[in-house]
Amino acid sequence: MSLRNSTIAAVLTIGLTGTAGAEELVVGSFGGSFADNVKACHVAAFEKATGATVALKLGNSSQFAAAVRATGGKPDMDIVYIDNSLAAQLNGEGLADKIDRTKLKSAPDVIASAWGKNDSYVVAMVSATALVYNPKLVKAPPSSWLDLADPAYAGKYAIGDITGTSGLHYLLAVNKAKGGTLDNTDPGFEAIKPIAKGSAVLYTQADQLLALFEREEIAVAPWYPDRAGVAMDKGLSLAVAYPKEGAVGILPAVVIPKGTAKADLALKFLDQILSAEGQGCFSEKAYIGAVNTKVKLSDKVAKIVPNGESLEKAWFIDPELIAKNSANWTRRWQREVAR
Repeated sequence: MSLRNSTIAAVLTIGLTGTAGAEELVVGSFGGSFADNVKACHVAAFEKATGATVALKLGNSSQFAAAVRATGGKPDMDIVYIDNSLAAQLNGEGLADKIDRTKLKSAPDVIASAWGKNDSYVVAMVSATALVYNPKLVKAPPSSWLDLADPAYAGKYAIGDITGTSGLHYLLAVNKAKGGTLDNTDPGFEAIKPIAKGSAVLYTQADQLLALFEREEIAVAPWYPDRAGVAMDKGLSLAVAYPKEGAVGILPAVVIPKGTAKADLALKFLDQILSAEGQGCFSEKAYIGAVNTKVKLSDKVAKIVPNGESLEKAWFIDPELIAKNSANWTRRWQREVAR
């Protein structure tokens, strides 16, 4: 199988209900509870307002970026949820369409810092990579990124592969804690090798951890507060700890791949994502911060998402620097860390 075909085959397509003959919009989305909330907060209102239907393609940011590259200006997705660093990469490669803010009713309500370079993407929400743990198995909450190297956690943790956001963030957080910089990741790679070797799995999809936590095969993992909050609502014994060094901020973005024939329809979907209604719904269901200034977080959500001190201490890495270095970091990971 060719790289192009294997990459696209890795992305699962789920069609949502619709009317025969209706115009269809293909949306790249993260899976699991994220996709469930996309359907509830963004898709349902969009379909009702436009009469169009939506088909979700599930995957992670790296898979989406690879798929957009593989289709070379003739994308098989019309709009994509993607990490802002990968969105910046696509823009640098000329594969992201410019977002016309004049066609978005919600644009004036969106914080200015959400808009990417040349309006090539827009950040749609605020989250983080932090430490999630099972309080039934962990007596004292973890307080540092380096805690996973503690023998007390031996055999009871999992970290992400570098192809996923949490895996890359964990590597860079460990590197920073060890005195490294984005220009010198040697300390991080040296520190993470034994940690990766002892990991239950190098997970590539966020919701892979759910089963491991449910079966109590792991007690702690670098993961996302939003996923943990949703799992907690379903009864899973979890808690979120923000490392003393600071969480690594996540800015999930939305990009419209250059070449889509449905750019206008994609903009209507984007307007729903950025609307106060769409943002408020997603924040409450997904435990994630909003970029629309008209949204107010409930106390329940504010306790889990990056907020107050945890938001102030969060490390938001320049997406352009990640875009510049990620290919080299990935190759090194594959040589030295992956197994």
